[in-house]
Amino acid sequence: MPTLSPTLSQCVLIALLLAAAATDLAWRRIPNRLLAAGLACAAILHLCSGTPLALLDTGLAGFGAGLLLFLPLYFLRGMAAGDVKLMATVGAFTGPALALQIALAAFCAGGLMALAIILASGRLRDTGANLMALLRPLFLRLGGMPLVAEPLPTPSVGNMPYAVAIAAGAFFTLARPWLEISLRP
Repeated sequence: MPTLSPTLSQCVLIALLLAAAATDLAWRRIPNRLLAAGLACAAILHLCSGTPLALLDTGLAGFGAGLLLFLPLYFLRGMAAGDVKLMATVGAFTGPALALQIALAAFCAGGLMALAIILASGRLRDTGANLMALLRPLFLRLGGMPLVAEPLPTPSVGNMPYAVAIAAGAFFTLARPWLEISLRP
């Protein structure tokens, strides 16, 4: 059976994600120094890769893809800036195509985490009321009514350390080739 070994870039990315998830769990923030160090590592690894344009076509393009995938959620106040910067940093390591896959996996992991947090806190009804208050103006706008935002009927049901979801999405996406090989008969 063939074996795959993680690349140096993947090992550095995993270390970065573990550190980001740990700090997000502990303090609900991701330090800018950690993200800057991650970006510097990604740039150095791309420059040393032997591919002349790797820093531009993989690193910079991946950074932009990761940023653009999560930035709308930041503008909607559904995500913190550190999470957006972390996803951009992940994209700088992986490139745009893999950044998209990781983001989709992170959205799935984040959804499962959010559901678990809501169910564990017993605030499913409050979440439903807040979701309806957020969506009602959009549906009314589709019907021709003017767009008027409604205040949330209940305070936010909480926040979550989204770096954990990004890390889970990245681990799943990066480990998928090994899982496929180990599951073959």
